Amino acid sequence: MKNTIGTSLSLTLFGESHGSHIGAVLDGIAPGIPVDEAEIERLLSKRRPRSALDTPRREKDNFQIVSGVFNGKTTGSPLCILIPNENTKSGDYRYGNARPSHADYAAYAKYHGFEDYRGGGHFSGRITAALVAVGGILIPALGRLGITLGTHIAACGDALDRPFGDIRADIDALEESTFPTLDPHAAEAISKEILAARADCDSIGGRTESAVCGLPAGLGEPWFDSVESLLSHALFSIGGIKGIAFGEGFGFASLRGSEANDPFRIKDGCVVTETNKNGGVNGGITNGMPLLFSCAVKPTPSIAKTQRTVDFIEMQEVELSIEGRHDPAIIRRICPVIDSVTAFVLCDMLTARYGTDVLLKGIPKS
Repeated sequence: MKNTIGTSLSLTLFGESHGSHIGAVLDGIAPGIPVDEAEIERLLSKRRPRSALDTPRREKDNFQIVSGVFNGKTTGSPLCILIPNENTKSGDYRYGNARPSHADYAAYAKYHGFEDYRGGGHFSGRITAALVAVGGILIPALGRLGITLGTHIAACGDALDRPFGDIRADIDALEESTFPTLDPHAAEAISKEILAARADCDSIGGRTESAVCGLPAGLGEPWFDSVESLLSHALFSIGGIKGIAFGEGFGFASLRGSEANDPFRIKDGCVVTETNKNGGVNGGITNGMPLLFSCAVKPTPSIAKTQRTVDFIEMQEVELSIEGRHDPAIIRRICPVIDSVTAFVLCDMLTARYGTDVLLKGIPKS
């Protein structure tokens, strides 16, 4: 029964969707790192539901840092963030009815019926607010090292956004954007796809694309602690993510080596590659090029259409039409969650390689 990830840094999530609070504990963080609560709030606002594209459940996310920060700087002790749940409707949930593609039955099998089932309990996407709050501390810390990152909606239904071009400029634009697309016209097309799914009492999935600039070459380990394996481990903990691909990903399957390889060059005294089909990683280790990966995000499993399922308490087959307040798509709201999880993994990897003070003192010159 473990809810902690990380090596040099560790992150623990706690709470349930309809409990009094959710939260996170970040341990191993160096003392003296600036913590700007306005940055935390800004990132939380990107995740927060705000329109017909999202769940009607509105939470203010009035977070409180209860330990680990003093006078606006980390103290080096465990940093704990609490976020209250202030808008719950537990009566919408009936225990024993396994909602298709939800964790209801799997949770019952693991926790022997003692789990808090309301709103999905500890498995709810509500818990990702705590991840984003931690991201509001770690993303600026990376930024002070010259490492920037961003995620946009690459596809939703038949609607497509353009891929990353000038990656640094695109990341800067995403930071200021209220809707995570690179092309403003794509935002409108994606919104139409989501609203059409809602009108049909259904939901829709999509694909995100993420980029990280400024990572030093040489980060990561071969085999089991490669950049890809550590990021995948963490990103797959986000319930809606069902696939991850780095660089060309599954596109490599139809290429020849001459098409898939990234030729090396020297530019301004640095080793670079002409192309970046491998997404900034060779042998599980960063090569200094932008880190690129995509995530497949499944449709929200809570839909109002009638579905066949079982009552696992009464052990009988039943039909279910899910009530309550749910997103017709989580593709917009998952983008800051992906950024926050990515930031945690990168900070953990950096501190493992360069020491816990790297987020304060910077990356040593090779």
